[in-house]
Amino acid sequence: MAMVYTLCIGSNEHRHANLAFARRRLAEAFPGIRFSREVDTEPLRLSRRALFANQVARFESGLDRTEVVSCLKRIEQEAGSTCQERAGEIIRLDVDLLSCDGRVYKPEDWARDYVVRGVKELDTE
Repeated sequence: MAMVYTLCIGSNEHRHANLAFARRRLAEAFPGIRFSREVDTEPLRLSRRALFANQVARFESGLDRTEVVSCLKRIEQEAGSTCQERAGEIIRLDVDLLSCDGRVYKPEDWARDYVVRGVKELDTE
């Protein structure tokens, strides 16, 4: 049985190119995935002032949560995201699972303005 997954994608390093890479890889992994508009946002809780590009995505899949998260982490690694860079506040690509079938995993992220707008945009398609 397919479950509905909602993701948030973000990058503050070559942000538009990395989000384009994420969209391409996510579309290969999860056919039928839909994306909200990409928006630029100010960094939260980081001293590095580089803007982020963020986007919300939604898809259905028969994969379980663990398999989906594993795929998301692989895509981050393919983009060149490393723990060392993250420690230096360079986020090449961050792909987070926000919810699965209505169960919210990251309530703090879910409440962010760009996520609320992205979800609303996907809900009205």
